[in-house]
Amino acid sequence: MAGELIYAFRVMRLPLLDAAGSPIGRIEDLVAVPGRPARHGRPATAPRIVGFVASSQRRRIFVNANRIEDLNSDGARLRSWDVDLNPFKPRPGEVLIGNELIDRRIGAEVVSDIGLLPVSDGRSNGWEINKVRLSRRGSLGRRSVYRLVDASEVAGLFDNPTEMEAEAARLRDFHPAEVAAVVRALPDHQRRQLADAMDDQRLADVLEELPEEEQVRIVEGLDRERLEGVFDEMEFDDVADLLGQMTTTQREQMLDAMDDDDEEVVRRLLSYEAGTAGGLMTPEVIILGPTATVAEALAQVRNPDWVVSIATQVFVCQPPFKTPTGKFLGVVHMQRLLREPPAMELRQLVDDVPIIAAETVDREVAEQLASYDLLAVPVCDEAGRLLGAVTVDDVIDRMLGSEWRKRHRATLSAEPIVRGAGT
Repeated sequence: MAGELIYAFRVMRLPLLDAAGSPIGRIEDLVAVPGRPARHGRPATAPRIVGFVASSQRRRIFVNANRIEDLNSDGARLRSWDVDLNPFKPRPGEVLIGNELIDRRIGAEVVSDIGLLPVSDGRSNGWEINKVRLSRRGSLGRRSVYRLVDASEVAGLFDNPTEMEAEAARLRDFHPAEVAAVVRALPDHQRRQLADAMDDQRLADVLEELPEEEQVRIVEGLDRERLEGVFDEMEFDDVADLLGQMTTTQREQMLDAMDDDDEEVVRRLLSYEAGTAGGLMTPEVIILGPTATVAEALAQVRNPDWVVSIATQVFVCQPPFKTPTGKFLGVVHMQRLLREPPAMELRQLVDDVPIIAAETVDREVAEQLASYDLLAVPVCDEAGRLLGAVTVDDVIDRMLGSEWRKRHRATLSAEPIVRGAGT
């Protein structure tokens, strides 16, 4: 159906299909964002679809447009098997086509349907709003009259969100590294406006992709309630790195915005010297006891909140199962978990791995990861209790130095921002 118009009213009646083509839900609405106006020699871009609202397992969920492999008369088929079942929450700058655009009155006419044009930029597929079908009631009992117009001709098709709300909505499906490139290209006041338009989780992800000094400039403008929400979504080691760039007064103000348990963890991380395993490690790893089963371990590994470098192994310890733990016993790698029966206990599968002290310098940490082909190495105290783990991505960040993010973001910011929009 490449190049053919697809009508929104038709899409909203289609089933949602898994990767094999079996129905798992039904499309209820489409989520659109405004295009960019022409500016500084850059052409205007069309409004586009960022995702679909679907009902599945009695839930109303969001399906990112990039997750759709095929959209035709049979339904909307997913690229992969996993589905995010978190409830759909509309964000500022987004418009629901069925709920907000169709049946909207524009002068003497009414929007009766929206024509979508499939587009692709080689990296991802999507749909732009290309046409609008307008209807006008006929006089003296005659049938309604319809006409099809370009979306650019329909003034007021979208409500007018603030510029940064619209930008945040347009960036919804972009990798945080790409969004960070956009943020770095903005003046400070627009950075704060864009941050205000993001939800807590999205802002936390973007902050983690920015150099610490630029993170500081953004969080300084957040109120206490917003800080609590954003810090709650960030990794503890990233929060500690951020606070390490602040003055003592600023740091205490930020720590005061955390709950007591999180504050204790971050203060412990801040107590370690920069450039050591303690300063690099994260205390949030998968920890289970020796009598936990393979099935329990795999359930933890499947949690999408874990980053890849953490989800590749389970750290087996004596209780308590929160850092600092009881005695560290070893790890069980995910590949081993996939080969063993679900009821087998982890104590039968534990592998010995090298451990490092919190005072170990970053160069030695990198050597341990490289020598044993590990994605994460455990950090233990003198009593053999697990304090956390240093992941390979954090070591690479440290070894590359602070300037690499700036160079990398400059490269990204030179690329088109709106995919498939011809910018």
